[in-house]
Amino acid sequence: MLKRKHLWWDELSKDEILEDVKNCDVAILPIGAIEQHGPHCPCGSDAYNAKGLAEKVAERTGAMLLPLLQYGSHPYHHWYMPGTIPISYETHINLLCDIVKGAAVAGYKKFFILSAHGQVAATLVAMNKLGLEGHFVLTCHWYDFLRDSQNILETPMTHADEAETSMALSLYPQYIDMSKAVDDGGESLINPDFQIKPGMTPKPGQMYHFEGTFARPEYKELKSGVIGFPSKATKEKGDKLVETAVDLMSQVIEDVIERFPAGVQPPVK
Repeated sequence: MLKRKHLWWDELSKDEILEDVKNCDVAILPIGAIEQHGPHCPCGSDAYNAKGLAEKVAERTGAMLLPLLQYGSHPYHHWYMPGTIPISYETHINLLCDIVKGAAVAGYKKFFILSAHGQVAATLVAMNKLGLEGHFVLTCHWYDFLRDSQNILETPMTHADEAETSMALSLYPQYIDMSKAVDDGGESLINPDFQIKPGMTPKPGQMYHFEGTFARPEYKELKSGVIGFPSKATKEKGDKLVETAVDLMSQVIEDVIERFPAGVQPPVK
């Protein structure tokens, strides 16, 4: 449970951080992106999702919240789309590594990178680089934690769709204009049956979305910027997505805390 007076690292003094780490040395780094999300959602959706989920997990577990990393790296097909501001893979990897190593100086020994944007090309590399130096790091994409959400959603997760719009309606409804929501999408260069969409449970013969250049560039393919069915989104679905994701992520952190109490370094190296 939370014992400090504020959730976020940047809201605390050095002395308050050094006192807090004695109680819990788990730090959550929420990462998002600046990316267009159609005409009905803000370009900060991924960052707002990461922030909202991270705050709820921290309140439950007592983990420290490292300042939100709002910019992110992007798959090749996201580039050149108005509203999207990508950073390079190398920049993003270096940022993740530097942030974790900086927080470790204050005594934090377990790190949970919570991503609300499809940037595994950077997070996995950063995690492995940090592991080589002995840091304990878990990386999570909220939609992969939910695995299809068949009991909540009517359609598979894509982009600015039923899932993302529902979560937006739950966490930051003041920025959403459902009167502008349109259902849209494009075609990939291979049969969709061979692709795993974000958060899907993989089937034989399928490839993850980051394993090939089979997506068409969005700036050529998409007029609205939407892939999926935001018209099916509701706040009630979003509340269930948030509750389920927070519960699952909190369980993981609570397990780490139980296995490795504050001050104990997991034997990574």
